Amino acid sequence: MTLNVDAAIRFSWFALALVWFVGAAFTKQTVRTQPAGARLFQMAVFLLGFFLMGSDWFDRGWLGWRYIPASYPVQLAALVATVAGCLFAIWARLTLGSNWSGRATVKHGHELIVKGPYSLSRHPIYTGLLVASVGTSLAGGEWRCILGFATVVLGFILKMSQEERLMIETFPEAYPQYRRRVKAILPGLL
Repeated sequence: MTLNVDAAIRFSWFALALVWFVGAAFTKQTVRTQPAGARLFQMAVFLLGFFLMGSDWFDRGWLGWRYIPASYPVQLAALVATVAGCLFAIWARLTLGSNWSGRATVKHGHELIVKGPYSLSRHPIYTGLLVASVGTSLAGGEWRCILGFATVVLGFILKMSQEERLMIETFPEAYPQYRRRVKAILPGLL
């Protein structure tokens, strides 16, 4: 991986994290949340997945073997996917506004957001993060990145199940209709 692509990918993730940290100060008060044990397990899964993708600690043995050559076209595709995914996740985060939380929650005065990226996907933040993770995994090009991506997918599946349950409880009429109209992750597919 060339230094410029690596730096641009890291900057994309940094920009996303900055939006998350600044935005966290402007969220509504939490009314209900997922169980603490479920939250801790999800966080452990996410940390492992992102650490596998972004750290060289696991590049030993078969985890460090390349599954794809580090060519310029591959690196460019990886960069485009990472930047596009991060930008989509940021757009979704900003659209969600003060309803956002890092864990599955219901906020005081919670609103069902169905506009912008939420008209394309019920979980557009996850869509963006998954696209960015595909790009980052492609840039790394090692089997540890594939394993990390699969681990991140597992984390999102776990978290989405908690969020879906809370949204159905909070919006018993509107959310099932929204679920029928809009796919969870990929428009028209999943």
